[in-house]
Amino acid sequence: MSGSTTAKPPSRGRIDKRQAILSGAFTVFARRGYARACVVEIAEVAGVAKHTVYNHLGDKESLFRSAMETAADEVAARTLAVVELLSVDAGAPPRNGSPAKDLSAPLEDLAYRLLLRCGDEQSTALRRLLHAEIARFPELLDIALGPRANRAAEVLADRLARLALSGRLRHCDPEEAAEQFLALLTGPFESRSRFGTRAVPDTELRGLARSAVRTFLAAYGASATGPAS
Repeated sequence: MSGSTTAKPPSRGRIDKRQAILSGAFTVFARRGYARACVVEIAEVAGVAKHTVYNHLGDKESLFRSAMETAADEVAARTLAVVELLSVDAGAPPRNGSPAKDLSAPLEDLAYRLLLRCGDEQSTALRRLLHAEIARFPELLDIALGPRANRAAEVLADRLARLALSGRLRHCDPEEAAEQFLALLTGPFESRSRFGTRAVPDTELRGLARSAVRTFLAAYGASATGPAS
């Protein structure tokens, strides 16, 4: 019999408890802020004992970092899923003499869906906590601006590059175009939402999406004039 041992994977129950704690922690931190949040309330929201919180995630600072990282991952994953809805078929060249598809429609749909994600409860709470606690936890910038958060921009750049290759957009730097497309959405949204303190009505969201796409296509549309890079 070999003397070596193999580490057992964490049990399903342990994983579920950890997830419940992280979800409860984010809820409490979003509600109270870091300074006023307490582990007792987090344990109550998560449905576990106080000592279970410490056993799984250590002290309050570690809990906060882990809760923020988990929330950022979830927001990034949902944002990526939205970007992936932009089909490369939107840039397919017309066949058999049929008219080219209107690129503004799929881009407006993408823009509107991104604004919905930007304004959902978790995304808004994440930005508020980031702004409030960045001085205490400067490493949060790595979470907010790191590779996972940038994945959606990378996929959008890929989609825009394909649209340019198909002739639906002008030749451009796709990463720069993706950055500017997103900026046309997030800048006005933050202003309209008053940095997450006001719910933006659906009609305004759709108006912001149309305006952003109109401006974007004025610069990057196939019929635009002047350098786009």
